[in-house]
Amino acid sequence: MREWQWKDFGRGAGCALPVLLGFAPCGLALGAWCVQKGFSALGVPLFCGANFAGGSEFAVVAMWTWPPNVLLAVMATLLVNSRHLLMGAVLGRFMEGLPAGKALPALFLMCDETWALSLADATSRDAGGRPRGWSFAHYLGTGITLWCGWVASTLTGALAGPLIGDFRVWGLDMAFPAIILFLVKGMWRGIVPSLPWLASLIAAVLACRCLPQGWYVPCGALAGLACALLLPAGSSGDGGASGGPAASPAGSPAGSPAKAPAHAPAHSAQAREGA
Repeated sequence: MREWQWKDFGRGAGCALPVLLGFAPCGLALGAWCVQKGFSALGVPLFCGANFAGGSEFAVVAMWTWPPNVLLAVMATLLVNSRHLLMGAVLGRFMEGLPAGKALPALFLMCDETWALSLADATSRDAGGRPRGWSFAHYLGTGITLWCGWVASTLTGALAGPLIGDFRVWGLDMAFPAIILFLVKGMWRGIVPSLPWLASLIAAVLACRCLPQGWYVPCGALAGLACALLLPAGSSGDGGASGGPAASPAGSPAGSPAKAPAHAPAHSAQAREGA
């Protein structure tokens, strides 16, 4: 990486540190729960590091039996992680200029927090008031930091499981909602751009109350997407009609003003990741 790309990487890691405060209790709780379900201390970080999607990990552990029902676990993971289809579609347009050998491994690091922090940074402005644009180095800094913190916290929870006991007694089950509220606050752009969030919330709550476990995830995602498509052009806040962050021009360092319209694919990704 070039010097300015290392700076972007460091900014991404710095943005991830506050989120780790919410990650840690979730990881501790999950690690302790896995051990109570019969996982080995070594198996917990392998399981969590290979999947890196906390919601589906909690869902799988909740239905874990011995011998395990592999098909049920796979279906639960696909259902809970179905939101990644929409998240990947948004993020994919900013990775359009990247070679597949870099883009596909990087998508492994995409979780709710990595996705939100990366796009929030893309819509922010530097000290000179210029739009940053989407940065692959920032995305990597965020994703790698969160992945390391998640694996470390689940391993710690597995080792300290007998001391933690029932994680709900400690209120650790509220850590994930707290993280989401923190991310929503950082991405706030006004009432109208937030209507898809409200639609998603209402649909998810109704599905959680009325449908089998897990269906609230795709229902909430589809409701939010439908609401976003129905909004009039230009009402989605920063980033143009599509609501996406602006792309930086090819060959420019982080902090250079965007020359391409916000709705255009981010061909600059290959320049900002040091290809």
